[in-house]
Amino acid sequence: MATVDSLKSLLVEQVKDLYDAEKRLTKAIPKLAKASTNEELQAALREHLDETETQVSRLEQVFELLDERPKAKPCEGMKGLIEEGDEHAKEDYDDDDLRDAMIIGSAQRVEHYEIAGYGTAIAHARLLGLDDVVELLESTLEEEK
Repeated sequence: MATVDSLKSLLVEQVKDLYDAEKRLTKAIPKLAKASTNEELQAALREHLDETETQVSRLEQVFELLDERPKAKPCEGMKGLIEEGDEHAKEDYDDDDLRDAMIIGSAQRVEHYEIAGYGTAIAHARLLGLDDVVELLESTLEEEK
């Protein structure tokens, strides 16, 4: 377990958590798209997958700016959200639209979780005067919103 002895080390831990969350999503989003029957929802999920891959790259840039190597720290919150979404996607539905509505709800939960994580990391980076880090994280936060 990492020692958190400063605001910077706290920020690094948060970025590791976000990195893991985003990497998990690159594997989870295609499953949700496959479970969906609505073409617009499938297209939106594919678009979000592309966005998520860009967000992973941004976090790798953040690690570089923090003089850290990119390393994920297991994000238990995202892991739980993804598992819940996967379970619901496998349930029996009388109507495909109900499954699609569940997928949308699961995606919204994930987005809100990410918004909270990025908002916190931005606040800490701002306190540290790390403007380049703030800029990268804010780009992702805007996409998440």
